[in-house]
This record gives sequence, structure tokens and C-alpha cells, in this order.
Amino acid sequence: MTTHRTESFPPLGRLPLAREDVDRGCEVRAQESWLPSIWSRPETRVLWLHGGLAPVYNGQLVLCPVPDDDLAPADRHETSVYLGRSLEHRNGSTGGNSAAELVLLIADSSGPAPILDRPEVAGTPIDAEKIAWVGVRDVAAALSSRDAGIFVEAVAVANWHARNGFCPRCGAATRITTSGWVRVCPQDNSEHFPRTDPAIIVAITDPDDRILLGNNAQWGPTRFSTLAGFVEPGESLEAAVKREIYEESHLRVHSPRYLGSQPWPFPQSLMLGFTARTDAPEEAVSDGEEVLTVRWFTRDELREQVERGDVMIPGASSIARALLEHWYGGSLPEPRTLQN
Repeated sequence: MTTHRTESFPPLGRLPLAREDVDRGCEVRAQESWLPSIWSRPETRVLWLHGGLAPVYNGQLVLCPVPDDDLAPADRHETSVYLGRSLEHRNGSTGGNSAAELVLLIADSSGPAPILDRPEVAGTPIDAEKIAWVGVRDVAAALSSRDAGIFVEAVAVANWHARNGFCPRCGAATRITTSGWVRVCPQDNSEHFPRTDPAIIVAITDPDDRILLGNNAQWGPTRFSTLAGFVEPGESLEAAVKREIYEESHLRVHSPRYLGSQPWPFPQSLMLGFTARTDAPEEAVSDGEEVLTVRWFTRDELREQVERGDVMIPGASSIARALLEHWYGGSLPEPRTLQN
């Protein structure tokens, strides 16, 4: 008898930036010889990143064979990171069923984007002149699960490298080990790993099932979203929900319920989505600093104001949009171009 496993997800489902189908190869990347050993393999493919942008062709990530310049990863000017392996990105011409070994090369963002040599999509060569360099927020919702996972992983680890070139203890320049996943201080031998900052984001509702949205001080006056904030040291997620919502809106909420999460690598956050309820919606007042305005919306009010362009809501790749549509019960109208 054959049994089939049914994969389950939290209420928000599989969010755009949380769709990772690539084996990161954690069991092999700790080997110091791993990255050099796969560099010359015909199935190895390179993803270039330039200023947080990656090459995309017809809605798919563009990969390349290893650069034909005889430079090993340790000798290259670009930072190299092992991303994992994927059957989807293998090149049929290599033969067999070998998975593609994926390596990130982080180009110097102060110069022009690199010229890609022998670019391909899913093993098929493409025209380099038709490639666009785009950000993960621009295309994540339209990418395949494997491409979305690779892109988010690449941006997150690249942001970590950009901010952690020096030891926080003594200031010495660190060296990269573990296939790009650890930086070691040569002075005190301390190891430094990529970090993630957890942040809660909350859909707050009242007894009439209205939703509370806020206008952040960094946005234009018509943009509204769910309230969010970072988790403090020694704090549970549920406690963070109550504290952060009170700080930003002076509302006391209860019954926090977890709905789902996704990485937000700008630069290194993990967004954890919740719902919470308040029994005193009339007490909502913005803090006037981080959040300038808070407003209650019914479903009809939000839909009508988004359709007219009076209110802008988060884009399709954000967990805020997923929280809004979970409350709304379906898809909201597409927002117009944000004018901030």
C-alpha cells in the first residue's frame, strides 16, 4: 500500500517569500573543500547578485555556468556562497540525474552589473540582451517556488556579508569560511554567523470585525498597512504583539493567534504574522512618531478606497498583504503605483 504525505501549512498558506524548495546542503557546506570541489563540476551553476538585484528572464532566474577564467572561489574578487542544490536548474547536457550545485557570486555594487557568460534558464540557453536585473520584491510573487527560495536566500546572505566584514569584538577584518556561511576573526578566532531579526506583524480587529491599519512616518500619506515591530530580547512573540500594538496605537489587544511567517531580507528580518483583537476600538491613537495615523476599515470601505486610489496597500509579495486578504476573505484590488 502506497501512502502519500500531505504537507500542511499555517492559515496564511505558503507565502511568496517562504517558498523554498532547494536543498541547502547544510551537511556538506561545512567542509572546507566543498566549494572548491564543486567549482569545476559541469552541473554547477552561478547566480550573480549586483546591488541586491538578480538577473531575470521571462519571469525566471537566470543562472550561468562557472566563469571561464580559471579563478577558484578563494581567488575571486566577488564573495562566493554555496546556496544548495536543485534538480530544477540542472542542465540536461551534463547527462544523468545530477542536481545543479548552486553558487552565489556577489558582484561589487559600486560598478556596473556583470556581463553574464552563457546565461540559461532551467538549463536552456537564453539571449543575454533580454535579461533584466530586478529586486526580489519586484518579482517574488511571480517566481517559481525554487527561484523564490534561491533569490531570498541569496539576498539575505549577501546583506549579512555586506554588514559583517569586521569582528564586532576587536574590529579586525573577518575571513569567510564554511562555503560562505561563517565569518571568522583571525585575531580571537571568534565565529560569526548570519542572524535573523524576528518581527511581529498583526491584523488587529474589533468587535465589528473592522481592521486597524496605520500610516508609517516613512511613507506617503495614503499608504496604509498592518502594524508591526521587532521582538525585544527575552520577549515571547505573544508579548511582543501586545507591547508593540500598544506602543504604536495605544490599544490593548488580546488573543494573539499565529498565522504564518516569511523572511524579509531587508536587511535581515523574519516576519511573523498574527491576528489579535481589541474590545475598545475607540481608544486607538497613533504614537505620532513612528505611526502618524491609524484608521479602522470595514471590508467595503477598504475595497472602495483602494479601488479609487485613496488608499494604497502593501504589494503582493508582503506578508502584510496576505494578512489583509486573509481578513478580507479574498483578493483585494491591485494597488496603484505608490507615490512616496
